[in-house]
Amino acid sequence: MLGIGNPGSKYSGTRHNIGFNLLDHLAAKWKLEFSRSKKDYYFTGGNINASRFILVKPATYVNLSGIAAEQVVREYKIELEDLLIVCDDINLQLGQIRLRTSGGDGGHNGIVSLIYSLESDKFPRLRFGIGSDFENGLMSEYVLEKFSNDEIELIEPQIKFTSEIIKNFIIGGTKQMLEYYSIHSNKINSNPNMKNLGN
Repeated sequence: MLGIGNPGSKYSGTRHNIGFNLLDHLAAKWKLEFSRSKKDYYFTGGNINASRFILVKPATYVNLSGIAAEQVVREYKIELEDLLIVCDDINLQLGQIRLRTSGGDGGHNGIVSLIYSLESDKFPRLRFGIGSDFENGLMSEYVLEKFSNDEIELIEPQIKFTSEIIKNFIIGGTKQMLEYYSIHSNKINSNPNMKNLGN
């Protein structure tokens, strides 16, 4: 799977980097370390229940994410249905999770780049809501701001839930991921601070 974000410590912990943060969470949980490839991405990987996986963070900026995606797909001979994209979404409330098996870019420049480079929109994606609490014309500043401590505390359960969603994708593909989400999303929805989570 591939997380979308901007490389470098300057962008660590920003809203636009939630895709990176989620993969970092998984790597820490599974005691993995990212290495720089000879191409345009960082990677790590392993096996879960005999299912091999690779976690990828592009070394390019968000709007060039497709370069790394195309390289990984070609090098590892990955079918697009097995390439889960993890990214932020300003159209979802903070912490809201939405799964899709394919579709348009939703206004996200990273997804625009992926669709262009892969010449297809037939890849699954997990969108993690970062909210849209910004004034008109200030979206760029908003997505590059770091999460506040209150926001980090609020999304912590969703980050853990997302790690389980991804684990199920690794083990059983899109079908098992969607089944797991369908069964367990109501537990997350019960959090009164996360209105409409998962809808």
